[in-house]
Amino acid sequence: MRIVKNGDVHVSAPIGLSRDRVVAFIEEHREWIDQARKKALESQRKREAFFNRLPLATRAQADEALKRLKALVEPMVERHAKLMGVQPSAVYYKPTISRWGQCNVRDRSICISAYVLLLPEWCVEHVVVHELCHLLEPSHSARFHALMDKYFPRWREARKETHRICRMEEDEEE
Repeated sequence: MRIVKNGDVHVSAPIGLSRDRVVAFIEEHREWIDQARKKALESQRKREAFFNRLPLATRAQADEALKRLKALVEPMVERHAKLMGVQPSAVYYKPTISRWGQCNVRDRSICISAYVLLLPEWCVEHVVVHELCHLLEPSHSARFHALMDKYFPRWREARKETHRICRMEEDEEE
């Protein structure tokens, strides 16, 4: 049994287990379900509050964010791409909250989330190098991690800091 992000309860049961047994199991764990749902919904609310710190509702806000993104990210891409011997076909920006960055290895383009503007510069640099490494190694294999170690040795620390910042911002609202 698990609670998904929106608070729904998902139950997996062996084939052949009666519906009555499944329902009884759910009822036996009602208190746990209630607590877990409350926690999941609160976490979702905090996550939304964190991302809402970057206003993108109006055209002017989106344009300002794009200007700031380009000024921050493009020099990083240029510097690291040259060091790594890669060249993305395009770098574009979207307000994605599920990923900080994404690399399309087929067309060699990189997409960076507008929300990296909520991160410290060195954490943004980690995202840039991560996506550029995918131009050399599409998967998150040992080779990929070796490339990250070579081109951005503090990547584990940056990833941890990014997660910490997101959680810290959430915790400050409590």
